[in-house]
Amino acid sequence: MKYECKIATLEDIIKIYDYKLEHEPEDRENLLIWKENAIAREKSNSSRTYIGVLDGEIISKCIAGFNGKYIQNSDGLVDENTAYLFAFKTKDEYQGKGYFSILFKFMLDDLKKLGYKYATIGVEPHELKNKEIYKHYGFTEYIKTANETYPDGTTITVEYYRKEL
Repeated sequence: MKYECKIATLEDIIKIYDYKLEHEPEDRENLLIWKENAIAREKSNSSRTYIGVLDGEIISKCIAGFNGKYIQNSDGLVDENTAYLFAFKTKDEYQGKGYFSILFKFMLDDLKKLGYKYATIGVEPHELKNKEIYKHYGFTEYIKTANETYPDGTTITVEYYRKEL
């Protein structure tokens, strides 16, 4: 089995959202808007999507955002020195096997090469496992807590953290 980390093409991004639309019909309203936003971000170089590919199949992804226009609560989260990391996902059957860790390191290394000095991340307060993982990766500097609203109107509370690259 061959696992490869790479920067997604526009075609890869469309493929990811089409897969999600097919397999997560209950979230269709949000996914259609998130797909549209992902395409707009890609076309305007406002973000970079990173993917992990196992034997030709995209199994994990994460996004680094560079433009506050596309990021809720962007004040303090993104600027010319800081990228905001979001939309982490690994297909269920591949979770806990280290694939996302490899992709995450690949992304952080790439951001550093691009000249970013900091990365920020958001996590819901009740996601204790994720908070521990992010702390392990060095996201220990608390920035703020704020609400985010999904396209369908769902509101969540998010804590934001920062790390030096």
